[in-house]
Amino acid sequence: MLTRNWPRHLLCLSLSLPLGSAMACGPDFPMRLLDNRGQSLAELPEGNFNFEINRLGHAIAGLKNATAATNVPGGGYDDAPDYSAQRDLVEQAGLTAEQQALVKQLRTLTDAHQVEEQGASLPAELSLYLAGAAAFAAEDHGLAVEYFRKVLALPAQQRASRSTWAAYSLGRALFAMSAEAGAGPDQLAQAQKAFEQTRQLAIDGFSDPLELGIASLGEEARVVRTAGDWNRAIELYATQNLHGSAVGYSSLKQLMGELAALPEDQLAILLKGHAVQQLVTASLISRQGWLFTEQPPNEQKLLKALQSSTQGTLENADRLAAVNYQQGDYASAKTFLEHAGDGGLAWWLRAKLALREGDKTAAAAAYAKAAQAFPQNESWGERRTQDWDFETLQPKCRVEGESAILALQRGDYLQAFDQLYRSKGVYWLDAATVAERVLTLDELKHYVDTQVPAPPPLTQQQRDNYVPLPVAASLRDLLGRRLLREGRYDEAPAYFDNEDLQNKARFYGQMRHDAESNWWPTNRAFAYYQAAALARHDGMELLGYEMSPDYATFGGNYSLETPELKVGPLMAEGEVQRQQATVAQPDERFHYRYIATSLASKAADHLPRSSQAFAAVLCKASTWGTSLEEQSGFYRRYVEQGPYVVWAGDFGHQCQDPDFPNADKRYVTQAVDSVRSALRPYKRALQIGGVVVVVAAALLLINRRRRKT
Repeated sequence: MLTRNWPRHLLCLSLSLPLGSAMACGPDFPMRLLDNRGQSLAELPEGNFNFEINRLGHAIAGLKNATAATNVPGGGYDDAPDYSAQRDLVEQAGLTAEQQALVKQLRTLTDAHQVEEQGASLPAELSLYLAGAAAFAAEDHGLAVEYFRKVLALPAQQRASRSTWAAYSLGRALFAMSAEAGAGPDQLAQAQKAFEQTRQLAIDGFSDPLELGIASLGEEARVVRTAGDWNRAIELYATQNLHGSAVGYSSLKQLMGELAALPEDQLAILLKGHAVQQLVTASLISRQGWLFTEQPPNEQKLLKALQSSTQGTLENADRLAAVNYQQGDYASAKTFLEHAGDGGLAWWLRAKLALREGDKTAAAAAYAKAAQAFPQNESWGERRTQDWDFETLQPKCRVEGESAILALQRGDYLQAFDQLYRSKGVYWLDAATVAERVLTLDELKHYVDTQVPAPPPLTQQQRDNYVPLPVAASLRDLLGRRLLREGRYDEAPAYFDNEDLQNKARFYGQMRHDAESNWWPTNRAFAYYQAAALARHDGMELLGYEMSPDYATFGGNYSLETPELKVGPLMAEGEVQRQQATVAQPDERFHYRYIATSLASKAADHLPRSSQAFAAVLCKASTWGTSLEEQSGFYRRYVEQGPYVVWAGDFGHQCQDPDFPNADKRYVTQAVDSVRSALRPYKRALQIGGVVVVVAAALLLINRRRRKT
């Protein structure tokens, strides 16, 4: 069994040792809410920075979302996106072959006036834009500005393809001029207006194959940030991120780095701004970069400054409450929640604070409101726990999962299962535990029959590609296996997700029935053995527990450490009793192998001891991987009771298949042999006695014939 609290490198090393049950280092495991119930209820998982910053910006009506043209991974606000490759490709669109060659040749020139002269045969918007581009490349920004403005001064119908290009490049040229010696004070403002114009042109339908309308958001943010307006810069980057540009996301992360590095007095001033405060809160609630380590000094400084700057702040109160809760400042969290409204996060925090105060009734009510308030599709992405388990954090599912812990504690087992099952795959391990260990079989069957219709079976191609089963199919399989384990053979087959398993389940049930009802012992032995072989070789799919001890959910390849089963603050006696009643028999990994050997032993009980089938059944059962004790027991039974067979010297390694038809003959020969063995010491006396009996019988027969005559 994997001990999941070991350091991972030691775990891998230990599993590489040549032990019989050793396993390779396994995959990462999903988080289980029921594993540590107190911790699940107490912790507030870290947020997701990308999700949080999506709350900051405002999408612009009419502006299309970004595609690969503006998604420059790792690009930040200090790195203007390089569109040269895309530009060279789209610049040729709509031109004749001669025009394409001319444009390509003009791109090699460095003199803007020369470009204008040689490109006179091109449409005016093309020749003027190319001249401006040449001036910009030569760092003659003033001349570049003149050419780009000439493009924008053309009638609208004459600049359909280069308007957004010219406005965007105009903004960049003006921004570059603002950093030069002798620059005018209004050039930053003009640059900002040029980027605003770029977006409006894109919205108005002017050609924008490079999606410069979206790129202009980041460029304008850089302009206003240079002018000292952090709040506007954050809003623009957040809007750029909302429209799908990776530059917006990475730029906000860079801004956070700059904010964290500022002196405390400067930081305090900036945190008076709403957008700055929201960005810092988004970063802190996401605990970027220090989830499992000591909080860095800069982060501590940010937290302290935020707490000082938010006294009396009512906006963003739920996020501020979350930050304080994560830091263990429950009093401040409670104060912020008084102004946090009815959002999902606010009610989630109220539930946790109610639990801290011991009010489970209030907590349950708050959880219900939180589950109702969170959107079904809200996701905070994947996170890691300190045990390195992963969790796909969907707040609605997480809230319902935590609520299920309270439902279990008060005995509402079906409600608890329903809340966990609704998460689908997120908390499937927890739902499976409740399904096969806490619910009664009839409770589970009624739930499945009324609420879980069979999904379409996977195709063979999907199975070959390891497409996972839908959760509904996994639950129905779980029920089918549980029905077989508890002897309800006729009901089980219909719940398995494919025809092959249904047929095997049906055959297993038929063999178990025949083994108990057939009057002829060899037939009973045959049925027991067939059931045993099926249990051994298909037991994981037909009889295995989804969770402990077999872990069918992992195909039996891995096992997990399970918490101690005992009554406690969050586990009532009723649940403990239910789990004890459904524990595997025996409670051993691959428990179905023990079922198989038990059935094989019963098969041997119904066979003549002198038959080959008796020896073969014991030999086969000894290879089925249960325990050395059982393996030795089968061998001892063969030695003490079985016949000599030619393969006895390799018993447990080279086993013949049982010959059941010939075993029938051994009932007669075995009886005669036993009589012969009993009489063997009296052989001489029996031979003499036999002669006397024959002579006496002959004399008697002769006398009878004489009398008749």
